[in-house]
Amino acid sequence: MSNYKIGTRTVLQIIAEMTLEEKAAFLDGHDFWHLEALERLEIPPIMVCDGPHGLRKQSGSGDQLGLSGSIPATSFPTASLTACSWDSALLEEMGAALGEEARANDISVLLGPGVNMKRSPLCGRNFEYFSEDPYLAGELAAAWVRGVQKQGVGASLKHYAVNNQETRRLHIDAVVDERALREFYLPAFERVVTAEQPATVMNSYNKINGTYGSENSTLQLDILRDDWGFQGLVVSDWGAVADRVSGLIAGNDLEMPSSFGLRTKELLEAAAAGKLDEKIINERLAKVLELIAKSIPNLQQKWDYDRTAHHALARKIAGQSMVLLKNENGILPLKQSARIAVIGEMAKAPRYQGSGSSQINPGKLDTFCQILDEAGVPYTYAQGYEKVRSKKSDPFALIPEAAQTAKNADVVLLFIGLTEDYESEGFDRKTLDLPAHHDALVAAVLAENPNTVVVLSGGAPVVLPWFTKVPAVLNAYLSGQAGAGAVWDILTGKVNPSGKLAETYPLSLAETAAAANFPGNPLSVQYRESMYVGYRYYDKTGHAVQFPFGYGLSYTTFEYTGLQVDKTSLCNTDTLCVTCTVANTGAVDGAEVVQLYVANDGKAFRPVKELKSFAKIFLKAGESRELKFELDKRAFAIWDIAAKEWRVPSGEYTVQVGTSSADIRLIQPVIINSASEPVAVGVPEIYKTGDPAKVSEADFTALVGRELPPTHKLPGEAITLDDTFELAAHTKWGGRLYRLIRRVTRNVLMGEMIFAEATTRPIYRLVYLSGGLFTYDMAEGLVQILNGKRVGNGFWKIMRGLPHLLLNVKKVLALAF
Repeated sequence: MSNYKIGTRTVLQIIAEMTLEEKAAFLDGHDFWHLEALERLEIPPIMVCDGPHGLRKQSGSGDQLGLSGSIPATSFPTASLTACSWDSALLEEMGAALGEEARANDISVLLGPGVNMKRSPLCGRNFEYFSEDPYLAGELAAAWVRGVQKQGVGASLKHYAVNNQETRRLHIDAVVDERALREFYLPAFERVVTAEQPATVMNSYNKINGTYGSENSTLQLDILRDDWGFQGLVVSDWGAVADRVSGLIAGNDLEMPSSFGLRTKELLEAAAAGKLDEKIINERLAKVLELIAKSIPNLQQKWDYDRTAHHALARKIAGQSMVLLKNENGILPLKQSARIAVIGEMAKAPRYQGSGSSQINPGKLDTFCQILDEAGVPYTYAQGYEKVRSKKSDPFALIPEAAQTAKNADVVLLFIGLTEDYESEGFDRKTLDLPAHHDALVAAVLAENPNTVVVLSGGAPVVLPWFTKVPAVLNAYLSGQAGAGAVWDILTGKVNPSGKLAETYPLSLAETAAAANFPGNPLSVQYRESMYVGYRYYDKTGHAVQFPFGYGLSYTTFEYTGLQVDKTSLCNTDTLCVTCTVANTGAVDGAEVVQLYVANDGKAFRPVKELKSFAKIFLKAGESRELKFELDKRAFAIWDIAAKEWRVPSGEYTVQVGTSSADIRLIQPVIINSASEPVAVGVPEIYKTGDPAKVSEADFTALVGRELPPTHKLPGEAITLDDTFELAAHTKWGGRLYRLIRRVTRNVLMGEMIFAEATTRPIYRLVYLSGGLFTYDMAEGLVQILNGKRVGNGFWKIMRGLPHLLLNVKKVLALAF
């Protein structure tokens, strides 16, 4: 138990002085963003808020989807871009700036970072996550957390775990085999926890192998606390708790947001009935009080931060992260005398951040045209498309004017990408295509002027059908409030591009590992591809890709030489020391990302190779440097399901050093003689030598070792409080409600996200998210109506509670969404 103090009392003393009702109340939020306070025991309220790439502090009633305004804050590049920096020091610097802004606004916990794996490029929230690789994600997230927490502000590592899609995220059951869980989906979380001890870890909404994250004792107690030694607080995602009593017993400490007393009542009733030991309440309460205690020193001081410096930092981060995908005929850097045409509305209205809970109100927002104006650079401009357009407008109408503008320029800078209605928290994309009129715009401009540089914005991979015809492409991802300046820095050569992709860009959706099983079925999603995601899949199958993991161009060239290891034969407990030399052989200074992979013979149930270390180094033209890496047991190990531990198979491995997963420059074989071999477990052959995207249900069942859960409700099966409006859409009244929600949300701001949240949220959760204004009685009446049984009684239950609900409709909407 803790020795932290709040005021003059230790946490233990406070617990001893609290009533059982007070204890239970502290395990629930006070409101949307605050924890409970208790004046008589000197316990102050503390505030938490989003998010991973900027502060989203809401001054009024809070909401989850970014619908309400927030105070101005620095909008840094999103994780999809910062991951491409491959620069831990840069991420720590960003974390420190975020921590400074948080403490200046009396925020005690910043809800980030997100380290979920990019199982499919279609996931609508991929912009908020780092990578398809757990090692890279873990290292960068650990640096981010380190930077934040050095400012006395807590981080919240999320979303734990296996939260890899937005479709039905509130109730879907993610079915994953144990080795994929341990070797692919959990290591990024593990790295952050063991290296930095984040203040909190946030549960995911979804079920993991049949159990909600907030009730999953295997994840919360056995792995997080026992295996990894986590000392902080486990908090639910907002509205993610199903059974509060079960969740508390299984290791969830704090439910957010407030249920306004409903959960307190449930905990007290369970304690009175002997179903909940007060010892468990005390243990969970201690974690809440420890978090409050650690927050007090910051709250007792006045803080500020340098807004100009943070804007400059945002520009620096973006410039060191953007990825140059193509540069032919010396078109970049731009010639100073070139006549420039700027085409695309994103040059004046940039797509610089994602949508949803991480949406920032930027303190300042640069646009590309503004940057040119301030620099005194002449240019012509054409809009090219409407970034936000009405349903009735012709999306192709502005293309002819743009093509004409391109005709008379020496070089065209063409800004295109995914608009806000294509990707967001709350829903997944259906395609890898850009908007059709953006592709058409590129084709029309190229027909008039082949000297075209495409600047691409968006949070995830897209297919580029015109790529072979355009001489240069700069991938800016979602580059934050200062991204426009960073684009200009790179285009002019002030900054030498050094970003490397943190995810693979496939040639088509059909050639992604999870294509046949994403986003799954109404009740569950089967991770049949197991650990073969991203480059792990393409290495296994040999399929060609558009751009490989780790790829990115520079204005200079690098040479790799002298790979050496301190031993070529080792046992499973040895550490292997690796050295190599990298030289800048070009004419300009630049930074290179050196990537180290460990490979095997490719015939076992494991990836052909995996990233195990990396280093980003800056070299002046002509300069060289020797790099040193250390590989421990985990670099070669797999998870032994039978022994429940990490073990290293004996055999030959190769240490590979390169500039991308597909461009390996140096190779060195090593032999490992293991004293503790993994126990052989029957694995279907397709996982060893076949195509993991084509796994049958029988083979997947054999891999997970148990019967698979249902994918759909059975015909005639009754609707329950655990079900959603989507699952009830086939019924008479369910269909009417579903279609009504669709009509109401179709043309409103963030309508797709609101529609998804409203139709895929379990019915019973509306009770808690409304603070009880939508009562259990009303929920049961709604279920009666959906089932077409005792419909009149169901309507009466709803009508009885409706007046009170309508009087508080604004509060209900804010809490629910």
